[in-house]
This record gives sequence, structure tokens and C-alpha cells, in this order.
Amino acid sequence: MSTETLEKSEVTAKLPTEELFSKRRKRLISDPLNEDNPITIQVLGICSALAVTVKMEPTLIMSIAVVFVIVFSNLIISVMRNVIPSRVRIIVQLAVVATLVTLVSEVLKAYSYEMYKVLGAFVGLIITNCIVMGRLEAFAMGNKPYDSILDGLGSGFGYAWIILAVAFFRELLGSGSVFDFKIFEAVGIMNFPTNGLMVDSIGAFVILGIIIWIQRTKTGYIEH
Repeated sequence: MSTETLEKSEVTAKLPTEELFSKRRKRLISDPLNEDNPITIQVLGICSALAVTVKMEPTLIMSIAVVFVIVFSNLIISVMRNVIPSRVRIIVQLAVVATLVTLVSEVLKAYSYEMYKVLGAFVGLIITNCIVMGRLEAFAMGNKPYDSILDGLGSGFGYAWIILAVAFFRELLGSGSVFDFKIFEAVGIMNFPTNGLMVDSIGAFVILGIIIWIQRTKTGYIEH
């Protein structure tokens, strides 16, 4: 073995191993929750935030589905990144996402058919969700599997908490309930004046706009 090879081996051996939850890796999860949120900052995935947030239950199922798809698609693409030809990478990414979305759809159909009828079309649209495809192209194609999993979790949870917050206020103010439990009746308010605006798409726009306003006021983010 040459002296040069020995020196390279010694340098490699001295390189410190990054902690499983180092500061950089923690930011992969924490940044999408607030400072780099995929919906409120990157303005991605807006369609499902408006369409499925009338009630909490379908919104929760949609959130779980997106987290599952984005985490496992990130993992699979990261593992395959060195063998995917550059010219067909988008096709491969779409094939992976479509496979995972089909799996989610079939599980819903088998175990919760009523929910499948509510979410069927919207689950299918996860294939074209800009958040999922964006993370595959921007992160998973250039990073290791573990980091890609953390990135997927961060983006998925960042998406999930926003649409769950929108759904909470839409269901509460539009139907007087949360997860179909009548909140106001339970506390003795029998004739709470629910707002029909909240069960329409414009109600989602209003709630989402308020969340974006509060978040950007708090973080000081300015659109350029």
C-alpha cells in the first residue's frame, strides 16, 4: 500500500461521525414546521389544504397518507439515487410515488371504505403534490437515506399541522364539532350560530390566510 493511500485512510479514519440527531439533522425536521413550512412559506400543497379540511377525520387520514408517501419515497429515491439515470429521474420519482399512493389507496379501500369514498380522488392527487416531488428532486436525489427520512418527516409534519389547524377551525366554526363531537352542545350551548362560510372553500382560504399572517408576523418572513 502506497504512502498516499495510507495518508488518505488516516484522514478518513479521523473524520468524526455525525450524531444521529445533530444540530443540522434536527433542523431538517424543525425548519419545515415553521420557518420553511411547505404550505405557508413555500406555498405548496395548497389544493389539498382547501379540499379535504372540512372535517378533522379525513384531514387526519390525508396527513398520515402524505407523511407516509413523502418519507418512504424520499428513502427509496435516496437509496437509488446513484443508479438513476439523470434523464429519466422524474419518471422514476413519479413511479415510486405512484406505487406508494396506490398502496395507501388500496389499504383505505380495504379497511375504511367510507373514508376511501371521501378521500379517494384526493389521495390519488398526492402523486402530483409539489411537496412530495419537490423534496425528491431537491433533497433525496443528493443526500443519504437517513437524512432523507428526516427531511421527509419534517416536510410531512409541516404539511400535516397546517391542514389539521385549518380543519379544526373549519369544523368547529362550520359544524360546531371536532371529530364529529358536538363541542358546544357538550358545554351547554345548544344553539351556537355555526358559520356556513367555513364549510365552503373560501372558509379554508380565510383560515389559511390568518395562519400565514400570524406565522409571518412572528418570524418576520417577507416575500421577495
